[in-house]
Amino acid sequence: MFGIFKSKKRFISEQQHKDNLDYQLSMSPQTVAQLREHGVTENKLLKLEYFFYTNASVKAKSLSEELSSLGYSSEFGESANDDNIKVITGWTSPISMSTEAVMKWTSKMCHLGYSHDCEFDGWGTNPEQ
Repeated sequence: MFGIFKSKKRFISEQQHKDNLDYQLSMSPQTVAQLREHGVTENKLLKLEYFFYTNASVKAKSLSEELSSLGYSSEFGESANDDNIKVITGWTSPISMSTEAVMKWTSKMCHLGYSHDCEFDGWGTNPEQ
């Protein structure tokens, strides 16, 4: 399944992926609710800043390229705190701030990250875009 990553130790197990998916899907509605408090309606389109982590540059590069192919800005590099951890970050194209749309996008990011042996670590945004 992860043939191109055979030479590197797995970063995220299937169980960690499932646990993270559950966690991210529980957090996204809370974040959307906080945005509502700042006047962001479900009709508003916002770019989301996203974060992933992994343990190898080849995995970070592969995910970053796929995110770019979706029309997102994307970059990767070493973690400020750990040279063995790679960080992938960037901004999406504008996304509807409906809870349903954000939940669907969050699920997609978790699965996309896992397919590249990266862990989706969540998202943020600026309601003043």
